[in-house]
Amino acid sequence: MPRQPIHTDRAPAAIGPYSQATRAGDTVFLSGQIALDPATGLIVEGGIEAQARRAFDNLKAVCEAADGSLDDVVRLGLYLTDLSQFAVVNQVMSDYFDAPFPARSTIEVSGLPRGAQFEVDAILVLR
Repeated sequence: MPRQPIHTDRAPAAIGPYSQATRAGDTVFLSGQIALDPATGLIVEGGIEAQARRAFDNLKAVCEAADGSLDDVVRLGLYLTDLSQFAVVNQVMSDYFDAPFPARSTIEVSGLPRGAQFEVDAILVLR
């Protein structure tokens, strides 16, 4: 099955040899999004809440570039450098997703690109 790269200027450009997302059939695999402002290429200021919102906004933009939406997300991976911020990220996530919620894993990591505190990746299935 051929891979189709997905790109949008409404999310940060890839900072390495990868695509923002790749579509294979009806499934789209979204690369991790951190809190980079697509206009400046810099991490947004304001702590974990602001970073989670920017990362989810970036994820939403890539979903839309793939002709989908956050409603099509079936799985999320959340990565935090401080798991004590879990409740804050949950609250932010509830502003972006409605029930039935996607499957999800949440993992504490020792570091993320550009010093980010939060990263999210996803899989969506187009209808």
